[in-house]
Amino acid sequence: MTAEASKLETEGDIAADFLEGLLDIADLDGDIDMDVDGDRAAVEIVGGELGHLIGDGGEVLDALQELTRLAVYRETGERSRLMLDIGGFRAARRAELVVLAQVAIDQVTGGQTSVAMDAMTPFERKVVHDAVAEAGLSSESAGVEPHRYVVVLPASTEE
Repeated sequence: MTAEASKLETEGDIAADFLEGLLDIADLDGDIDMDVDGDRAAVEIVGGELGHLIGDGGEVLDALQELTRLAVYRETGERSRLMLDIGGFRAARRAELVVLAQVAIDQVTGGQTSVAMDAMTPFERKVVHDAVAEAGLSSESAGVEPHRYVVVLPASTEE
């Protein structure tokens, strides 16, 4: 196991301990799944009635993710890029965003000079940027939080 993989597993363990304590305090049922997804630790809470931990549009989930990252930072002294999911919310949202990105990609490849998408969270923008790049087009974020959005553009001609 590489040092980086070991570091990410340690982040996952710390995050799992923090989240298990939180679930116990709140008297909520849920199991913790840990994984390493590319260059970040991925932790998911599954099972039980977890909708209120997701919140409207994932707002509570985003806050819990930041608290979990802070718990990891407190233990390691290093900033974490850990990704938290609850009940598959982020996975389902990722699939929706790829479909939305594809619509914008199709519009740009069909001749539109650019397509501005709705405001998104940083997680959502990253998913769209990745889908656009995979399609061979360019994208950029515009606007100011919390109203930042992605603009899909034709392939960059810069070399």
